[in-house]
Amino acid sequence: MDLRNSQNIHRCVAEGIGTFWLTFAGCGSAVIAAAFPEVGIGLLGVSLAFGLSVLTMAYAIGHISGCHLNPAVTVGLAAGGRFPKQDIVPYVVSQVIGAIVAAAALYAIAVGSPTFDLAKGFAANGYGAHSPGQYSMMSGFVAEVVLTMMFLFIIMGATHGKAPLGFAPIAIGLGLTLIHLVGIPITNTSVNPARSTGPALFAGGWALAQLWMFWVAPLIGGALGGILYRWLSEEPSEQVTGVSPPAPAE
Repeated sequence: MDLRNSQNIHRCVAEGIGTFWLTFAGCGSAVIAAAFPEVGIGLLGVSLAFGLSVLTMAYAIGHISGCHLNPAVTVGLAAGGRFPKQDIVPYVVSQVIGAIVAAAALYAIAVGSPTFDLAKGFAANGYGAHSPGQYSMMSGFVAEVVLTMMFLFIIMGATHGKAPLGFAPIAIGLGLTLIHLVGIPITNTSVNPARSTGPALFAGGWALAQLWMFWVAPLIGGALGGILYRWLSEEPSEQVTGVSPPAPAE
């Protein structure tokens, strides 16, 4: 990707903003609203928040960058032949920066409450003693691989050239909601290395020590999902870049 091209800069900035929103809204719902006394939104509300963050951004920036918001999605789309491999690094860097800025903004807000306790995890992902359901490392690893694989499968299908037009954000957003409904008790649900990195930098300690898994497992799952869908449907389909191909010369 040539970052001297303003269109490419716009794509990367869009990815940063979109990942900011996903991390801020999703993790923010967990840190601020999940257990709010008497009217907390709980697991279902947090799951919806993550899904809605992707749905809203898909409509807002899908035409600019393809709205990946997730290194595992970027890698999975590349593995599935739907994204240029040379653009992976700029997208991933933009996504991680967006997630870190989001975590910083969320922390700046959360510390204003006298009940805020960083030791509670700050929506970081974990396994073993740091899993909400005390699930083992192996359970968490398998869950992250499977859930990310299916997320990519949904994305590949929803954005395929023969899929119903205009409905991809809904399918993808609801897919992420479903993934969180399953995964929150296991690992607090990552399926997104950028989303995991932002909160882990602030939680520190155990969250940073376990962060490796929330890069390795989602990247493996994303690649598997992209490859599997490409095998099932080898027909040419559009690149998920947000950039329309040039019109053929007449």
